[in-house]
Amino acid sequence: MNDTTPAGSPTPTDASAGAIAHEIPSRYLPAVQRADLPEPIPLKRVIGPSVLLLGVSIGSGEFLLWPFISTQTGMALVWLATIGILTQYFLNMEIERYTLATGETAVTGFTRMWKHWSWLFILMTLLPWAWPGWATGASTSLSFAFGFSDDWVVPITIVTLALIGIVLTLSPVVYRTAEKIQFFLVGLILLFVVYAAFTVVTGEAWLEFGKGLTTEIPEIPDGIATVGAATLLGAIAFAGAGGTLNLAQSNWLRDKGMGMGAHIPRIESPITGHEEAAPAIGYFFPQDEANLTRWRGWWKVANREQFLTFFVLGLGAILIFMVLTFSALGTGSDATDFAFIQLEGDALKQQEAAWVGNAFWITGAVVLLTTAFGLIDHVGRVTADIIKTNWLRDSTRWTESRLYFGVVWLEIIFGCIILLAGLDQPLLLIVIAAALNGLVMFVYSVLLIQLNRNVLPRQIGLRGVRYGVMLWAVLFYGGFSLFVLYDQIPTLFG
Repeated sequence: MNDTTPAGSPTPTDASAGAIAHEIPSRYLPAVQRADLPEPIPLKRVIGPSVLLLGVSIGSGEFLLWPFISTQTGMALVWLATIGILTQYFLNMEIERYTLATGETAVTGFTRMWKHWSWLFILMTLLPWAWPGWATGASTSLSFAFGFSDDWVVPITIVTLALIGIVLTLSPVVYRTAEKIQFFLVGLILLFVVYAAFTVVTGEAWLEFGKGLTTEIPEIPDGIATVGAATLLGAIAFAGAGGTLNLAQSNWLRDKGMGMGAHIPRIESPITGHEEAAPAIGYFFPQDEANLTRWRGWWKVANREQFLTFFVLGLGAILIFMVLTFSALGTGSDATDFAFIQLEGDALKQQEAAWVGNAFWITGAVVLLTTAFGLIDHVGRVTADIIKTNWLRDSTRWTESRLYFGVVWLEIIFGCIILLAGLDQPLLLIVIAAALNGLVMFVYSVLLIQLNRNVLPRQIGLRGVRYGVMLWAVLFYGGFSLFVLYDQIPTLFG
């Protein structure tokens, strides 16, 4: 049973159940059956999937990459950060569109169009997100606050990764646990953000922020060369979530029971939960007036949930962390890697009070912990869904839940190996992930246009202004990816 559905089996029982929905391609996956769309529910009962996405996104671009850029360029690129997260809002809604309509993830939809997207998206999920940069960053930020040696960062990071795995494994319903944890952690972060905005940030910093949104838009700021193409692309990709993290919105939406996701089994612990062996093959509703009315209700509430949580709060976090960093450090800092976070905390201690600097570092640890937690959950969800749906859908032994926990622990073990091998610089690991994810976003922006415009019927498909925004997303992520490739060719072959 999903959180938003009545008690009982998630299998549809309406009169249309059992008929084949021929609109949805079935060449590479089993056919989708007809089922009525459940009744939409109020906004307060669906808030959650975007909170998970927000918790993950705050620790990438919001807390690290964009503030780092502000130490080099000042507030001159806040407009670009704003465009980046606004583009992601529309991108996320196209990911949600297919899942609300069918209950399937967007990646399953891509695989229905071409079977090889299955293993390609496993690679596009595992390769960029295997680097434990966020968990390492959380431990490093704690070391600044509590003064323990750098030698303790790797052991603490390994313990943190293991604890995340244990918490997920013992959760009867993984989504519920993830949602509760992220609600709590995001709440702590927002408390510090609000305090910093009203009491710490200087008037000069707010003035420069205003210029960055107006008069400095057409200018190329000083310090842009210092940032580097890969870091800039990473920040654009992570203005919000980034990469396949956005695609996990499908999985969280499904486990929340939104739209046709109410008919799909969710991930539960094989130890403390009640797992189901059925694959996440979806359903599609008849295009009659009753179902289309319910669709408009779901589309409205999903847009509100995504806009208010992901866009408004996410944009606020990006901008306030940028202006806070500028207020504390100004521009021209030569700090590399994670050192600018240490310098910022030290500056806040001198300018405000010792507890403010420590609070900033502890908040940073919480920020990065939310991201590490969400990343491990996201990689497990996306990968398990692909494997179960494409290759093990008839297996009663390998449920999606068991595959999920297998991937989670393999990811944790690989992260520990990376750290023990000596690759433990947080910002370097995050830039690697970010640059790879910019290219991934270009790929699935194209696929979302094909899926939602050519597969879904016109009444509920992609059209109008949103179609124009998706074309912009293709140019936005594709152009920057090509720029990074051009920029890095001399390095690779020089």
